[in-house]
Amino acid sequence: MTTWNLEGMKTHLFICNGSSCMKKEAEEITLAIRDEIEKLALDKEIHTTRTRCNGRCKDACVVIAYPQGNWYRVPTVEHGRTLVKDLNHDSLHSEHVFTLTEGTLQRTPQTTAIKGIDKVKEG
Repeated sequence: MTTWNLEGMKTHLFICNGSSCMKKEAEEITLAIRDEIEKLALDKEIHTTRTRCNGRCKDACVVIAYPQGNWYRVPTVEHGRTLVKDLNHDSLHSEHVFTLTEGTLQRTPQTTAIKGIDKVKEG
C-alpha cells in the first residue's frame, strides 16, 4: 500500500465508484479526473480517492470536494475534466448537488438534481 505525503493538498476529491455510478461511466470519469490533474500539474494540490456509494445514485457520478464541502454531479468524462480545471469557480455551480453553507449541506437554486428521500422521518 502507498502512503502519500498529503501536506499542502488543497482539495481531496472523493469519486463515487459504487455500482450505480459504475454503470454511468464512473471508471472513465475517475480516469479523466486523474488524467486532467496530471495534465495540469495539480498533483500537489488535488488528491483523489475512489469511494463506494456516496448515496446520490440518481446523480451519478457523484464527486465530493473536501474541504470545500461541495457535492458535484459529474455525468460525463468532459464534466470530470471541467471540474478539475474550474474546481473553485462559479461556472460549475449548476452541477452542484449540494454546497456547504453555514456548516450544513444545502441544495443550490440552480441544481437540476432531485431532492431525494429524507433520511429521518418527521413525527
